Amino acid sequence: MPLFRRRAALPDDVRSALDLAPRERVLAVAALSDGWAVATSHRLHVVPTVGAADRRPWLEVNTGRLDAETGVLTVTWVDGGPATELHLADDRSMEFPRVLRQCVDTSLVHSEHVTLPRGGSVRVALRRDAEDRLITQVLGTGDVDLTDPAVAAAVDAAEVRVRDAAGLL
Repeated sequence: MPLFRRRAALPDDVRSALDLAPRERVLAVAALSDGWAVATSHRLHVVPTVGAADRRPWLEVNTGRLDAETGVLTVTWVDGGPATELHLADDRSMEFPRVLRQCVDTSLVHSEHVTLPRGGSVRVALRRDAEDRLITQVLGTGDVDLTDPAVAAAVDAAEVRVRDAAGLL
């Protein structure tokens, strides 16, 4: 049994479809049953066999969960849009899911869960984008009413605490 496994080779047409930014490096690739997934230093690229590529920066990724039995890596988004299911061709390799997790974790500077005055909760997160700018995100369910003054005050206070914890105030 070999000590090291070779990384999947990214085909030239897929690499050219990535349209990488200056200084954007490929960190991991995964062959999918219907295309390729590529983790770069800036974003997650999903390049299907048929159709347009989807490129989303790491700060837009909420979570990535691997079902080891099916080899499906489910990526959820901070905007609450439909999850993306990546059907890994090699369900034994943990490299791509591990790198995805590291990239999402690296983009997260600090976060706080907040229980809201009228029920429900949100997560206030401070995230780093590809240019090292810090962005605050409020992640909650669709029933959170940010126009409610009590909810807005709780979220604003949490944002101040998150930014203060990162030394930004």
